[in-house]
Amino acid sequence: MGTITTADGTEIFYKDWGSGQPIVFSHGWPLSADDWDAQMLFFLGHGYRVIAHDRRGHGRSSQTADGHDMDHYAADLAALTEHLDLRDAIHVGHSTGGGEVAHYIAQHGEERVARAVLISAVPPIMVQTESNPGGLPKSFFDDLQAQVAANRSEFYRTLAAGPFYGFNRPGVEASEAVIQNWWRQGMMGGAKAHYDGIVAFSQTDFTEDLKKITVPVLVMHGDDDQIVPYADSAPLSAALLPNGTLKTYAGFPHGMPTTQAETINADLLEWLRSS
Repeated sequence: MGTITTADGTEIFYKDWGSGQPIVFSHGWPLSADDWDAQMLFFLGHGYRVIAHDRRGHGRSSQTADGHDMDHYAADLAALTEHLDLRDAIHVGHSTGGGEVAHYIAQHGEERVARAVLISAVPPIMVQTESNPGGLPKSFFDDLQAQVAANRSEFYRTLAAGPFYGFNRPGVEASEAVIQNWWRQGMMGGAKAHYDGIVAFSQTDFTEDLKKITVPVLVMHGDDDQIVPYADSAPLSAALLPNGTLKTYAGFPHGMPTTQAETINADLLEWLRSS
């Protein structure tokens, strides 16, 4: 574990375990590198070097007042890969982290990148616009910000106990430990970063980013995702990517890397070994 300091003075916390081809994990909103525990241990055990950072304002990184946008997220990721001199890296992003990965590769180039994986990811764009009529209305995200501002502790508990992991679905048994771990990670971060981050993940248009990415990209998404609806995300992203592969999971929720880790890890390993 360590930290780097970016050009604007932000301290970014990261974990770096093992040796071999690097896999870099970018987490979702409003979590931290800890959300990748199941993946990092699994791929470490299969001979990969595994790296995950806390996004600025999240987890153990600096709780900065500014810079909570995709340009800064991508620049921070670029600074980390340069600091560690990563080559032939595989970048895996969940939810907001998927947008971060796409923006990083498109804006900072593919010289250090071998492959990418977008899991339950926000691209191409979440908010409803004239060109994206299937998106969620801006009022939906305005309400999320209002809940963060009013009582984010209560809001985070409700989100984790309900739609994030699909625990609100009939017949699905909720895990109190998973809910509390989600809440713990969220409350470690800064309210300002989380408030601004809602705009970053919902209003950033990644369409042109996706078109620029030529490395192989695996798009993994559950069709019962209640956070990033499937129809307006994964199939559209896969179609925009020059070398994209879509993997759809029937009934899987947004937080499937945690609740369905065994399946996600096995499929991801198989794809990485496919060529």
